[in-house]
Amino acid sequence: MDTALTSRLIGFIESIGIAVRAGPVAADSFMPGLRVHSGGIVYDPDRLAHPGDLLHEAGHIAVTDSAIRPMLATVSSDPGEEMAAIAWSYAALRAIGIDPAIVFHEDGYQGGGSVIAENFANGHYFGVPLLEWFGMAATAREAESTGVARFPDMQRWLR
Repeated sequence: MDTALTSRLIGFIESIGIAVRAGPVAADSFMPGLRVHSGGIVYDPDRLAHPGDLLHEAGHIAVTDSAIRPMLATVSSDPGEEMAAIAWSYAALRAIGIDPAIVFHEDGYQGGGSVIAENFANGHYFGVPLLEWFGMAATAREAESTGVARFPDMQRWLR
């Protein structure tokens, strides 16, 4: 595991208000070496297969309703929230300045990580309307009237 990269990702995630700690993770966890607990992330440094998965899980936590987030123990299976978490992850990796392949690897995303990364890099986004609806990214109207930047810039990182 790339400890420098992992530390960098954890630093970003913690800076936006999501707790991250090392700890035990069951072998059958959905994401290898990761689990959500009380609205934060627990990771097993010895079993974390892809450090970029930290950002994806953080995206799920970030797009969760703030009233539910502190009790969150599993991420939503809602397809809309999955798309919002993917879009959030792209915005986060851009803010951090890392290669999209670190998050959108081929072991996840049903083998389509590189396609997602390529589409986002070419401005073909999905999930962004939900980030706008959640008040996390500026809408076209907001950008036009106030001059704020649109996605992949974020207005706030937590819903």
